[in-house]
Amino acid sequence: MIVALIDSGLGLLPTSAWLRRLRPDLDLVLSMDPEGAPWGPKPSEWVIDRVVTTARRAVDRGADVVVLPCNTASVTALEHVRADLGPSVPVVGTVPAVKPAAAACDSVAIWATAATTASRYQANLIEQFANGADVVGVACHGLADAIDAGDRDAVVAAVASAAERTPGDVQGVVLGCTHYPLVADTIAAHLPPGVRLFDSAEAVARQTLRRIDALGRPVTGSGSIEVFRSGAPGELPRAATVFRAGRELLVAPGRAGDADAEDAPSR
Repeated sequence: MIVALIDSGLGLLPTSAWLRRLRPDLDLVLSMDPEGAPWGPKPSEWVIDRVVTTARRAVDRGADVVVLPCNTASVTALEHVRADLGPSVPVVGTVPAVKPAAAACDSVAIWATAATTASRYQANLIEQFANGADVVGVACHGLADAIDAGDRDAVVAAVASAAERTPGDVQGVVLGCTHYPLVADTIAAHLPPGVRLFDSAEAVARQTLRRIDALGRPVTGSGSIEVFRSGAPGELPRAATVFRAGRELLVAPGRAGDADAEDAPSR
């Protein structure tokens, strides 16, 4: 069983690592787009074409399921990918964990890219799922770029800036970009004690497994990982090894404990 995950950069690592932990026999195809990244500022039609083309290539290479562990790809291109691939190929999108955060906390901050923070998409999520909680958006300038570069100092600086602009009374922080779980420990260290972090990587992985099980096919595989960079075969970028999720994908299936070095540092 082959699962293809599509993101412009390292945002696909958290969901990929969860899939590896939960079902180590799955074969994963990781499609990144260093030539086109970041996708957030690009025109919608450009993003749609890029994501649909990447998904089609993955299926043509044998992918049984497609996952978009990227907020930009999901909000912009999810329905287009589903229409292109048809009902026989499950396509799983990503939604920031606003609903569970608002259900558990009276006050919530959504950390996201500047484009997402200013978007109608995020405003709609708040309107739909705030559930009476006070919800504020915090733009994390440069954080996703710093993660893609594996730049530890830039990560800490971006996290510190976002933390300074986060209201001191928030009870929960939604990691509204799929890159951010990679530095969750650093984020937690810059917030007051007791603030809960919410991200969607595990939920997306579990939904993917439910869609796989619903296919009713034997789940066989070797736990292989194949990487494509802007359509060409390649390897995970060196920056991926800065983060535990990236290191887990480089060790043999079932040996996640071998990826035991620290992630980007806390203060």
